[in-house]
Amino acid sequence: MGEAARHLLKSFDALSEAERREVLEELLRRAAELPYSFPSDDELVRVAEAVFQEYDRREAKG
Repeated sequence: MGEAARHLLKSFDALSEAERREVLEELLRRAAELPYSFPSDDELVRVAEAVFQEYDRREAKG
């Protein structure tokens, strides 16, 4: 994730709950209009591995 994206998320976190909802609604509306292609098998495997590693990390913390 680039610096601009991190800044965007930090700014989003600073908004009120009502503003976050408005921004999220607009982002979802825009995302629905984007062209989408299904992830490849390799992409799905990478994401699944990351999820399970996170589960393992949290479980190890107790």
